Amino acid sequence: MRSSLPGGQVSPPALDTLSLADRSPGDAGTSSSAPALDPWALPQLKDTGQPWRELGAAGRAQRVLLGLLKACGLLGSLYLFVCSLDILSSAFQLLGSKVAGDIFKDNVVLSNPVAGLVIGVLVTVLVQSSSTSSSIVVSMVASNLLRVRESVPIVMGVNVGTSVTSTLVSMAQSGDRDEFRRAFGGSAVHGVFNWLTALVLLPLESALAPLERLSALALRAASLQPGAQAPDILKVLTQPLTHLIVQLDADAIANSATRNATNGSLIKHWCGAREPAIPGNSSDCGAASPGPCPKTNGSTTAEQLPCHHLFSGTALSDLAVGLILLAGSLLVLCSCLVLVVKLLNSLLRGRIAQAVRTVINADFPFPFGWLSGYLAILVGAGMTFVLQSSSVFTAAIVPLMGVGVISLERAYPLLLGSNIGTTTTARLAALASPPRMLPSALQVALIHFFFNAAGILLWYAAPPLRLPIPLARRFGDLTARFRWVAAAYLLLSFLLLPLAAFGLSLAGPAVLAGVAGPPLALLLLAALVTALQRRRPAWLPRALRSWAWLPRPLRSLQPWDRLLRRCCPCGPAPAAAKGNHCYDNPQGPEGPEGPAVLASQRL
Repeated sequence: MRSSLPGGQVSPPALDTLSLADRSPGDAGTSSSAPALDPWALPQLKDTGQPWRELGAAGRAQRVLLGLLKACGLLGSLYLFVCSLDILSSAFQLLGSKVAGDIFKDNVVLSNPVAGLVIGVLVTVLVQSSSTSSSIVVSMVASNLLRVRESVPIVMGVNVGTSVTSTLVSMAQSGDRDEFRRAFGGSAVHGVFNWLTALVLLPLESALAPLERLSALALRAASLQPGAQAPDILKVLTQPLTHLIVQLDADAIANSATRNATNGSLIKHWCGAREPAIPGNSSDCGAASPGPCPKTNGSTTAEQLPCHHLFSGTALSDLAVGLILLAGSLLVLCSCLVLVVKLLNSLLRGRIAQAVRTVINADFPFPFGWLSGYLAILVGAGMTFVLQSSSVFTAAIVPLMGVGVISLERAYPLLLGSNIGTTTTARLAALASPPRMLPSALQVALIHFFFNAAGILLWYAAPPLRLPIPLARRFGDLTARFRWVAAAYLLLSFLLLPLAAFGLSLAGPAVLAGVAGPPLALLLLAALVTALQRRRPAWLPRALRSWAWLPRPLRSLQPWDRLLRRCCPCGPAPAAAKGNHCYDNPQGPEGPEGPAVLASQRL
């Protein structure tokens, strides 16, 4: 029976057990009758230890010493994490740089803007370094193997591919549902921003070429003078360790996309040369020379000096070394991420956590509160410029979001600033190019900068258009309920869909449009109808005001989740176990009013 409610409303009929199970947001064992809380609210991070005033001298000394040890462990874990990222990049370069070079050589494919976009994504995912991908593009443009117009979609794809690192980092916090919601939402907001910007600017660039024209105009207005190489602070810190493991030949990697490419190994075996001592000759090129020294006379040659790293004299192929480095770096990377999360949870408690959170998430007083986000953009750009790596900066932001120190609204401008900071590094590197390569290298770097600046104007300048934030929230909520969705998002966004688009582009633009056009149109139509169902249902026909008429696998992930649990029974307990119990046992712990409370919740 239906009971009357205030205002003339009628209570809903008996709830469907499957609908209740499908929409239960909590973990197993969480009471569904509890009042709904905002899952995106930052936790309190209370300090459960004994207060400082109640400690004696020995207790205070022990707490200080323990805090110092944790801080040193956190810094050491971060250092090993950065080094493992560098080794992971080297592993992917050994595994995929020659494949990337073969892809870049196909000018027929690169003439298709969609193919250029997905090639940029795939190559950046393969080599795990946007700097390497950008250097390949710059080398091809400078060698007249690629026109600037064809390089613009590749640069867009490179920008999209950089967000895969933050997505991988968020997987380390999948053990806790709330932490994983916040961490994956933070990584998704970066990827959604890059994808939305690329999908908007790619058709515009194909039709009007605004980025190419704007970069050419800025290039003509500036007086170009070759400058010095920007100092790479992060490399100075990590090279003492990473160079003991492996060293790669940067010239061979860049030449893999040019006609000068060879079939030799990418592993560097010779790291310098030493000229034999000759009486009366004081010149010495020393070990700083990258190759053999010039001959001093008709019969004397320089002595090459071998490199001193783990694989300098190995007989293994690049593929075997790449697989070894990939397995080792992933193991160290995951271990460091887990350790960093644990140490952050241990350190960021009580007053320390509140102080750090207050400083990071603080806003300017009214009416200058809108300046806080733009200051965060500048901070993100500056930190990325200092670190010389956007991957490291974003990988540090995601765990902090997971433990509840940084909110999604504040992390969003920080990540946008990281995109700007990595383009600043590219521009400084372009200024260090030889005079012959300077104009084309700087134009590609300017295109990268204007692309990210246009994205900020599109998706941040106007608050109603900050669509990546609500989309990232939905991704986070979805992955918190069905954690396999995170792996599906990673595979689809950065591997399967780009590979499918690349394969279709090989058949020609007509085949690509004919095959990919109808699914995209259907997806956009479904998104439009869903938005109208929530905001203006009266505008739709009665049959389209809900998706209840569709088969359940087409409107819910619950059947797919059950199927995966049958295939993988070792997974976590279903999220809706408590909800089913409450519905099936109305006289249980919740009492006779349990179903009424459940019915009153927003479904």
